[in-house]
Amino acid sequence: MTIRVLGVDPGLTRCGVGVIDVEPSRKVTLVLVDVFKSETNLDSATRVGVVAVKLAELIDRVKPQSIAIERVYADSNVSTVMGTAQISGVVMYLAHTRGIPVTLHTPTEVKAAVTGSGRANKDQVGKMVASILGLKEVPKPADAADSLAIAICHAWRALAVASGLTSESITPAQKAWRAAEIAAQHKVQSSR
Repeated sequence: MTIRVLGVDPGLTRCGVGVIDVEPSRKVTLVLVDVFKSETNLDSATRVGVVAVKLAELIDRVKPQSIAIERVYADSNVSTVMGTAQISGVVMYLAHTRGIPVTLHTPTEVKAAVTGSGRANKDQVGKMVASILGLKEVPKPADAADSLAIAICHAWRALAVASGLTSESITPAQKAWRAAEIAAQHKVQSSR
């Protein structure tokens, strides 16, 4: 059975959205990729509303079975973190009202799932996304490629869990992803 996943790289100025279909064989097909923008000269409520309307329309049109969001992480730029958190909340609300499950993935987890290394840079992630999807070019801007990486990470994780893969039967990239996920969970628990 094919799984449709919406990946969201949340942001107030640029919100990357990528929709993929994934088969049980892990074959990934691009459905849609876009970046929703809001103008920085607008007040915060209007900016959140602009992105929220676009997200709602997209969700209702493509009907994903699950939504994956990049987890907000602390940054030195508080306004960037706030915008990211606000849009993440919008996505969670929209998913909740439609009965769509939502999963948050750390940047390290996403990088490890797509490239095999939790320390991969944006260029490496973009190239792997293009390769996985059979695209001639990396989706631009980086928010677009990141949204697809988030969706791929989520879909492959769901397939691995559903198939009950053991540590002996998973690929090096899947092993790196699991190690990154465990490290991220330990980091969250130790910060509490």
